[in-house]
Amino acid sequence: MKNVRMTIWVTAIAAMLVLLGATQAQATWTTIDYPGASETLAHGIDGDNIVGYYSDGSIHHGFVYDGLSYTRLDMPGATATYAWDIDGDNIVGHYSDGTGGHGFVYEGISYTTLDYPGATATNAYGIDGDRIVGDYSDGSKWRGFLYDGLSYTTLDMPGAQRTWAHGIDGDNIIGYYYDGSIYRGFVYDGLSYTALDRPGATFTTAYGIDGDSIVGDYYDGSRWHGFVYEGISYTTLDYPGAANTRAYGIDGDRIVGPYWDGSVTSGGHGFVYVIPEPSTLLLLGFGAMMLRLRTKH
Repeated sequence: MKNVRMTIWVTAIAAMLVLLGATQAQATWTTIDYPGASETLAHGIDGDNIVGYYSDGSIHHGFVYDGLSYTRLDMPGATATYAWDIDGDNIVGHYSDGTGGHGFVYEGISYTTLDYPGATATNAYGIDGDRIVGDYSDGSKWRGFLYDGLSYTTLDMPGAQRTWAHGIDGDNIIGYYYDGSIYRGFVYDGLSYTALDRPGATFTTAYGIDGDSIVGDYYDGSRWHGFVYEGISYTTLDYPGAANTRAYGIDGDRIVGPYWDGSVTSGGHGFVYVIPEPSTLLLLGFGAMMLRLRTKH
């Protein structure tokens, strides 16, 4: 009887692993192309909404995509508008006009310009609640910043020649910096900085964060690859058949970014990458089956 029970357990566990493997194998890639655009780059995601920018062949426009339709975003008077991140109804990005580059926050009705005091250029890249991160140029170097709705705080990776802050979630800010020879990612928890280096990469850049998951990209000497980093290891993300892939935003199990059929200087396409979670119902069914077997024997 013990051998029979053991066979049943082993068979059930094997079946469970196969089913879970099949569930995980259902990861999907979906292309996002703004209608009529020569290139589309997806940058940020929150729930069903994705933001980014596209080119109409002459200038760049921001956009919001809700899964069904696209809405164009143009800062009034701007020669180019780039949307980078979204949190609820608020979108951040940057725009160009005759006076230079400026950050902005868009609340669904109006645009508010964000200029780091005294800066020659400002870019807003990430938002979480009322806190916004980005970078600015003081005329000599690029530095990251945190804006809390009232005041700006400069973010400089110690020893870096340049620092770019791109994503924020809670107390954690991520981005990348230049140390004089290569680009490296970083995480800043409000007290200290930790460098992020994808093993084997010549460049590592971090763009988006959600909880313990960080997305970005790395260059291996020949092409760009996206990645997701969960505090222990890096998982490479390559859009099937693409020459280059970069990951910019993450929300739960969905990652967005752009990919290119050829060079990153040619027209790109946006993407959504989804990894389904293991089926909760499947796990509950497995537990119930094991309980019945143990009860019977």
